Amino acid sequence: MPELRRDPIVNRWVIIATERAKRPPIDVAQPISVRAGICPFCPGQESKTPREVLAYRPSDGAGARANAPGWNLRVFPNRFPALMIEGDLDRQGDGLYDRMNGLGAHEVMVETADHSRSLAELSSLEVEAVLCAYRDRILDLSRDTRFRYVMVFKNHGAAAGATIQHSHSQLIALPVVPKTVSDELHGALEYHRFKERCVFCDILRQEQKDRSRLVYENGEFVVFEPYAPKFPFETWIMPRRHRAAYEDSARHELTALSDALRVTLHKLNRALDNPAYNFMLHNSPLGSGSLPHYHWHMVIMPTLAPVAGFEWGSGFYINPTPPEEAAHYLREVDL
Repeated sequence: MPELRRDPIVNRWVIIATERAKRPPIDVAQPISVRAGICPFCPGQESKTPREVLAYRPSDGAGARANAPGWNLRVFPNRFPALMIEGDLDRQGDGLYDRMNGLGAHEVMVETADHSRSLAELSSLEVEAVLCAYRDRILDLSRDTRFRYVMVFKNHGAAAGATIQHSHSQLIALPVVPKTVSDELHGALEYHRFKERCVFCDILRQEQKDRSRLVYENGEFVVFEPYAPKFPFETWIMPRRHRAAYEDSARHELTALSDALRVTLHKLNRALDNPAYNFMLHNSPLGSGSLPHYHWHMVIMPTLAPVAGFEWGSGFYINPTPPEEAAHYLREVDL
């Protein structure tokens, strides 16, 4: 059973998960090259994964069987989970230390049946299906009262931590709110108490007015380089309408998000020669309701600059690319 241990100095929880050591090794110097048909995420290989918890199949595939070929998108538990869904938390103290069982859920979402296509290469409708599946899984996992947060993320490319080439993302349901999210919530709440406005809404207004860091916008979403990015070409996608929870998004909003995400990935691919990247959904905690101070958003981090001793030791990040230059470069990219 994995274990959660709390750092008593900075109040950060760490997952001790020995099962993860059984994953295939990552060689960042070499591309991941599992061939189609052998890849465990490909159609026909369903027996090599745990049983699916969600699958989207063509509308005319009424006779299709679960855990069999014929799907467009498929979600199943991770074979090497960071957290386990069985059991209870069993919170315990060990002197000044706190620990609990590594309870949670860890799922893999295979975004397409086609082994050779990346998320950026999917159609608008296919990307929209991925975004709808995120919403569906968050809503389903939220029914388990043991969970407090669902982290949605994607590792694309070996340098970003992906071990399988076939396009996929992951969801991890946690019994605690991650410290990064907790810090973000706290900062947003302090801003709201002082100004009685959402800091994210204020950021949107300023970025739309200034436009020097704006990358792309449509009727529902704004894509921009944040004012103080940790890494070169760090890119945010944020809904225009104040909304704390991603899972409350309407279908037309996810249609617009599909457009914004596809355009952003295409621009990053052309500008940076198909970089590895990490993609994260920053969302409100489960069951927190309509928070007036929080605004969900997506963050895309191309893997361009390594994190070294200064960054680890200080918490400062050295970014050689001003966000204004990055935004100008991305705006100029033709699609």
